[in-house]
Amino acid sequence: MAAPPEAPMPGAHLPQVRLDLAGFITGWNAAASACFGHSETEALGQHLLLLCQPDDGDFAELAPWPAERGPLQGTVLRRTKNGQTVKLRLTLQRETDADGDTCGLCAVYEPLDTEISAQDRLRLYVSIIENSSQGVLVTDAQGRIVTVNAAFSRITGYPASEALGQTPDLLRAGRDGTDFHAQVQAAMHGPGLWLGEVLGRRKSGEVFPLSACISTVRDEDGAVTHAFCIFSDITSHHDTETRLQKLANFDTVTGLPNRLLLGQLLAQALSQAKRGKGLGAVLVVQLQRLSWIYDTLGHEVGDDLLAQAAHRLQKALREQDILARLGHDKLAIALPNMRRREHAGLVAHKVLALLRPAYVLHGLEVDCPVSVGIALYPDNGMDTAQLLRCAELANQRVDDHDTPIRFFSAEMNERATERFRIEGELRHALAHGQLQLYHQPKVSLRTGRIVGAEALLRWTHPTRGLLHPGQFVPVAEDSGLILELGDWVLHEACRQLRDWHTRGLDMPPLAVNLSARQFDKYLPKRIDALLATHDLAPHRLKLEITESLMVRSADEVVPIMNELAAMGLGIALDDFGTGYSSLAYLKKFPITTLKIDRSFVIGIPQQSDDCAIARAIVTMGQQMRQEIVAEGVETREQMAFLRALGCDQLQGYLFSPPVPADSYERLVREDIRLPLD
Repeated sequence: MAAPPEAPMPGAHLPQVRLDLAGFITGWNAAASACFGHSETEALGQHLLLLCQPDDGDFAELAPWPAERGPLQGTVLRRTKNGQTVKLRLTLQRETDADGDTCGLCAVYEPLDTEISAQDRLRLYVSIIENSSQGVLVTDAQGRIVTVNAAFSRITGYPASEALGQTPDLLRAGRDGTDFHAQVQAAMHGPGLWLGEVLGRRKSGEVFPLSACISTVRDEDGAVTHAFCIFSDITSHHDTETRLQKLANFDTVTGLPNRLLLGQLLAQALSQAKRGKGLGAVLVVQLQRLSWIYDTLGHEVGDDLLAQAAHRLQKALREQDILARLGHDKLAIALPNMRRREHAGLVAHKVLALLRPAYVLHGLEVDCPVSVGIALYPDNGMDTAQLLRCAELANQRVDDHDTPIRFFSAEMNERATERFRIEGELRHALAHGQLQLYHQPKVSLRTGRIVGAEALLRWTHPTRGLLHPGQFVPVAEDSGLILELGDWVLHEACRQLRDWHTRGLDMPPLAVNLSARQFDKYLPKRIDALLATHDLAPHRLKLEITESLMVRSADEVVPIMNELAAMGLGIALDDFGTGYSSLAYLKKFPITTLKIDRSFVIGIPQQSDDCAIARAIVTMGQQMRQEIVAEGVETREQMAFLRALGCDQLQGYLFSPPVPADSYERLVREDIRLPLD
C-alpha cells in the first residue's frame, strides 16, 4: 500500500532529513541545506554517511529501538560540507505506511548554542595568556612590542613597563646565531610561522636558550597587523643534555675525552688526512706505576696524579691536538697535520720531559715512570682502531728496549733514535767547544777582489769528523736548540770581527744566517748589545734571512727589519727565487742584497730556464737598487754569464770553498783575486 503524503514534523524551521530504512536520504528541507551546506539535489539519494565519517561512532538515526517507544532523542556530532563538525540535538520519529508498518525515519536536528560571547571569549583568552607558564610577546606591524605576559617578565627579568615600545632586539643574545628579531622579521615577510630554538638575553645579561613559536596575525586583506612569540626557557633541559653528553664522552677524573669521543675525533682527523694526504700520529702514554699507586696509596691519590699528568700535557700540546684518557693507566695523544714524521718523536720526548718530574700528592712525593708508543698514519693504517692497536703494541715493546719511546715501525724507530742521539751530542758540542765558523768569500765581479764573506757553521764531531749544517741544523730546528745555536753563531762572528780589528786587519763585512725562530721583537736589542760588547760598527755585520721569514705577518716582521736597518745593519735575502718572494715583498722590506740560489746557477749557461730566471732576478734587483750575489758558482762559464748580466758578486767554489778563519784571513791579507778574463 502507498505511503501517505509526508507531513512536516513540529519545528519545520529546523533541519529535517528523511531516511529510508537502509539509511539513504529521501527528504531534505531548506534548513538542512543551511545547516549542513549541501543542497537538496546533492543530498537526495546519498547515504547518511554524507553527514559523518564511518569512524565517528554509532549513527543514532539507524539505531534500533522498541516499537512501543516514542521518538528517540539525543545529542550527536555531524560534519558539514566544508568539513566543520557541529553539535546537534537529534529528535528521531518513525514514519509508517497505511498498514502501520515502519517505512522510514525523519530526523530533526536542533543546533546547540555552544558559542560564548565575544566579550567572554576575550576575557578567557586574556586569562589564558596571562596565566600561561610560557612567555608571550606581541609586536605591531613595525616590530614594536605592544604587550607581554607575566611569564615574559619572570623569564627575561624585564617588567612590562620596560618592554613595551621596544623591539625584540631587547632580547638579542649579542652573538652569532638565531635571535628573536631576525625570526620575527622572517615570520612577517615569510610564510608566517617559525618553530625552533633561539638564544635570548635576560636583563641581567645572562644568555639562555629558548624554545619558541613565532607567527603573525593578518587582516582581511592579508596584511600583517601583529606578530607574536610564545616561548619557554629550556636552560634546564640544555643543562641536563650537557651533563649527559659530558658523562657519555668525557672522563670524570681528568675531564679529558674518553675512548669513545677519542674515536670520533680521530675518525674526523683521519677523514681530513685522507682528503689532504696529510701525516699524523697517535701516541699511547702509559703511566707505569699508576696501578701500584691506586693499590697502595688509594684511589684519591691515584686520581690526583692522573689529573695532574693530564694538566701538564694540556699546556704543551697544540690547539688542534687531541688528548684523551684511553684506559685505567693510559692516555692517548692524536697529532693531526704533522709536517714530518719525526715530529711525533719530538712530541714524545716533550711528553717524557713533562711527566718525568715527581708529583706532590697529599704530602707525598711520588714518581711515576712513563712509556710512549707511537703509530703513524698513513704508514701504519688509516683506521682508528688499527692505529690505537699499533700504538699500544709499540708501547708494550718499550720494556725490551733502553728508550721509553717506541715507534711501531722499526725504520722510524731507528730514525728517531738517531735524531735524538744527534740532539744530545749537539748539546754537548755547544758546551764543549766542538763548533766553529768557516768563511766563504764573496768576490766582486768588477774587480775580482774579496768584498765580504758568509759565516757558515761547522761541527767537529769526535767520531764522525767535520759535519755540515744540513746534517744537524734540522735537528736543532725541531728541538729548539736553533735559538742557542743561532746566538752562538752571532757571538762567535762578532768575537772574530773584533779579533781581526784588534790585530789591525781591515776585514770586509761578515754575513750571518738567521733562523726564522731567532727573528723576534727582541732581536734588535740582542744584536745591539753584542755590537756594544765587542765594540763593533754595525756595517761590519750583515744578516741573511730566508724567504720563509718574509711570508709571515708583515705587521710582525717589517718593524723588526726596519729597526735593524736603522741600526746600520745590511740585510740580505738568501736563496732568492726558491720560495714565495715577489716585488711586493721587496718593496715592503728594507732588503739591501739579493742572493741568487745555487739551484738556478747550476744550469747556467746551458739551461735556458735557469738563464731566464737569473736574468729576471738580476733585472729585478737592479730596478730595486739592490746588490746581487750569485751563490754556488763553480765554472768560469757561469761567472762570465752572470757578469754579463750585471751581477755584482759571486760566491762559490770557483774562487774558494768555505775555509777556517785563519785561511780566510790569509786570502784577504794577501789580496788574492779572482781572474775575470
